[in-house]
Amino acid sequence: MKTIAHEDLYKLSSYFYELPPENIAQFPASPRDSSRLLVWNVKGNKILRENIFRDITKFLRPNDLLVLNDTKVIPARLKGIRESGGQCEIFLLKNLTGDFLTWEALVKPARKIHKNAKLKAGDVFINILDEKPEGIREIKFNFTSRDEFIKFLDESGNVPLPPYIKNENDMREAYQTVFARNDGSVAAPTASLHFTPELLNKIKDIGVKISFVTLHVGLGTFRPVKTPDIREHEIHSEHCELSEETANLISECKAKGGRVIASGTTAARTLESFAQNGKISSGILDTNLYIYPGYKFKIVDALITNFHLPESSLIMLVAAFAANKAEKFGCEEEILPQLLEIYEGCAKDKWRFFSFGDAMFIQ
Repeated sequence: MKTIAHEDLYKLSSYFYELPPENIAQFPASPRDSSRLLVWNVKGNKILRENIFRDITKFLRPNDLLVLNDTKVIPARLKGIRESGGQCEIFLLKNLTGDFLTWEALVKPARKIHKNAKLKAGDVFINILDEKPEGIREIKFNFTSRDEFIKFLDESGNVPLPPYIKNENDMREAYQTVFARNDGSVAAPTASLHFTPELLNKIKDIGVKISFVTLHVGLGTFRPVKTPDIREHEIHSEHCELSEETANLISECKAKGGRVIASGTTAARTLESFAQNGKISSGILDTNLYIYPGYKFKIVDALITNFHLPESSLIMLVAAFAANKAEKFGCEEEILPQLLEIYEGCAKDKWRFFSFGDAMFIQ
């Protein structure tokens, strides 16, 4: 089996793979659960490729717990006007207050938008409260309630699709999970886009319980890794919540010998962020947990995930999780090359990649 040197695990270039542009999915599968599904039993060194996503029921067991991220994508991209009359773009990243009126946002052109400036989007005024690095500004909307703000976004905002999706059709419904309920994300938890209400019911029917966490996806999830040594990368914090009900279900699942299955990297990061001494706690916090090879998972036993961008923090998390499942010393040096071989093989076989692409189930 191919291996790499241990020190190469921390080189950004070790996470690169070639992907033809035509493999980048521009629209979701229809129906959602008809995407292809690769199942990787890491410890048993077994890879099953001939599945579609709804076949995932074959690989689930009674007493398993499926954990989903119920965040809801907001139309977070706005066009505005500066005081000088020039145009600007406002990309909301992270809500800073419960009333949804104060945000961290990327603004362009940042060099012309400074503290105490005012912007206007439609008839709404926006105050620049503070300047932060990398074009980020702290901004406040001139509304009196959260409901007014959400109504304004629905009418004036655009869904912030990733730049690799060139499809110009209305994607508000497609880029939203069927169980989304908590407003606040600027990107979808894409591994869960494959689920339909019918599939979720079938999963419950086989004795699998379903529970929810919330992580509002922001800059931390999709910001590219740029440091040659991946350990020097910093993840921006993201708001996440884990209820007492979900914490109890996780403890109950573990006690019965079931598996905690995270749907997506955001659900996985949330669960691991609330892990304490091998147990799970409930609460609300901002997490900047950065998972890469060497990390030991404490809660997550299986992972549903899509095929991620080269050199991204998401593919690093997947490599770390797969190494955990191998359960042997030094396995990261074998697992990362194997993961990239899987990616490259799927690319060759015309699998669909990224947000609207196909899925993996790693166990």
